[in-house]
Amino acid sequence: MRFETQNPYIITRSSHCLRALAVLGIALALLGCQSTSRDDAAGGSQGRELVDLDDRIVEYAKQAGSRERYTPPGKKQRRQLAEGVGRLLDGDLEEAERLLDSVGFRVNRLTDTASGRRYNEVAAREPGTEARWGRLYVHADSGVRWNVQVPHPVADRGTEALGARLLEDVPGGALVVAGAHRTAGRGDAADVAHRTDSVFHAIVMEMQRRRIPGLQLHGFARASNRPYEAILSTGAAETAPAEADAVADRMESSDLRVCRGWSDRCPLEGTQNVQGEGATRYGATFVHAELAPDARGDEPRAEAVREALSGLLTTWNEAGRP
Repeated sequence: MRFETQNPYIITRSSHCLRALAVLGIALALLGCQSTSRDDAAGGSQGRELVDLDDRIVEYAKQAGSRERYTPPGKKQRRQLAEGVGRLLDGDLEEAERLLDSVGFRVNRLTDTASGRRYNEVAAREPGTEARWGRLYVHADSGVRWNVQVPHPVADRGTEALGARLLEDVPGGALVVAGAHRTAGRGDAADVAHRTDSVFHAIVMEMQRRRIPGLQLHGFARASNRPYEAILSTGAAETAPAEADAVADRMESSDLRVCRGWSDRCPLEGTQNVQGEGATRYGATFVHAELAPDARGDEPRAEAVREALSGLLTTWNEAGRP
C-alpha cells in the first residue's frame, strides 16, 4: 500500500486555524451569554425581537379598518392593566408581566432595526377582543418623559403613522394606540377620546398621575370654518404652557396656518376630551392637535408638522431629565 507524503506546513496551518476557530466559538458563546444576562437584568426572560417599529405599529393600527365589534373591558380589567402599566413605568417588569398576564396581555421586548433603540410593547397575547383594546409602546432604556396618544387610528387617517414616527424621532417617550375604529362599538363605546371605560384611557391616566405630558393626535376634514393645517388646544384647560405656543410658532414659521385654542376662537378645541379633563385634574400638560388631511400621513405639509411636534417632544424630554 502506498501513502502520500503530507506537507507539514499545511498540517501546521490547519491546526492553527482549528485552534483559532475553537477560541472564536468560545468567545462568541460567552458574548451571547453576557448579552442574555444584560437583557435578563433589564427585566424579563423573553428574548428581544428585531422589528421595523414603524411598520409594526402601522400594521397593528390597520386592524381598526375591519370595524370588528368592540367590547369595552370591565372595571377590574382596566384597573389591573393600569396597575401593570404603572409597574412597567416604575421599572418592575416582573410584576408588570404578572399583572398584565391576568388580563390577557404581555410585554414584548423589541429592538427597532432602523435605530437600534429598545422598546417594551404592551399587547394582547392573542387576536380577538383584547387585541382591539389597544397597545402601548415604551422606550426601554430611559424613563418616560412624554407620551403621544392616537385615539382614532384609521378613522383619523395618518395619525397612527405620525405617532409611530414621533416615537422613533425622540427618545424618552411612550405611544398609546387605540385598537378599534371609533365607530366599532355600540353607540360611542369605541370613541376612546370621549369615554373613560377604555384601556386607552386607563393607560393615559396612569401617566397623567405621574404628570407625564401628553400630545393627542386627531384629524379633521376641510371645511369653510377650518382653513387651517393645525388646530392646537389644551383640552379642558383654558391656558397653555409656553411650549404649546412654541410649537404653534414653529408651524407658522413653516407657512402652516394654525389656530391656537388658548388665544383664538377655534373649532374642534377638544374641550370635551376626557383625557384632557384628566390632565387638568392631575395637573399634567395636555396638547390636543387637530390636523388637516394634507398635514398628516405622507402628504405635502406633513413633514413640517412632524418636525414641529418633534420639537415639542424634545422640549418635554429635556425638561424631564433628572
